[in-house]
Amino acid sequence: MTDLEQDLALRLTELRRARGWPLEELAENTGISRATLSRIERGDTSPTANVLGRLAAAFGLSMAELFGAVSGSAERHSPRAGQPVWEDPESGFQRRTLTPAGGGYRGAVIEGRLAAGATVSYSAPPVPDLEHHLVLLEGSLRVILGPDTFDLEAGDALRFHLDAPNSYHASGEAAARYILTVITP
Repeated sequence: MTDLEQDLALRLTELRRARGWPLEELAENTGISRATLSRIERGDTSPTANVLGRLAAAFGLSMAELFGAVSGSAERHSPRAGQPVWEDPESGFQRRTLTPAGGGYRGAVIEGRLAAGATVSYSAPPVPDLEHHLVLLEGSLRVILGPDTFDLEAGDALRFHLDAPNSYHASGEAAARYILTVITP
């Protein structure tokens, strides 16, 4: 388990305890089993992107805010060597926090990477009306936002307010790499 995953497990435990919720209540609020939540908090398993999205929603945080709180950096300069990278154990999606949310900033800049053929999906937005600006740097990416589908090629950009289930699929023969700016309302 990486340092980031250990920090994330600790942060999730702190968020739950700060609300006075037993694991059973968090399980009820998220639809995630108590056993899985316990394993995540102990650091025995890393949550998937979908599970993290549901946990962030239960705590009223965006994913950017959740990762920003874990990285703990409010610095203006973010050297690449210090940027935390998280990998979804289910899809292999890699999420590098270029600049975290928090420290007086509502926005975060994220570099995402999906291997060719991989998909990462979220059942619901963690926070209503999150503003997203996505720029595809490499590869091909199919973005599904509720009923709408967008097929992006390198150099394409897409902006949207996240208000529905969403998924991202590296639809080409190469990995898709993109920059995503997330702004919390």
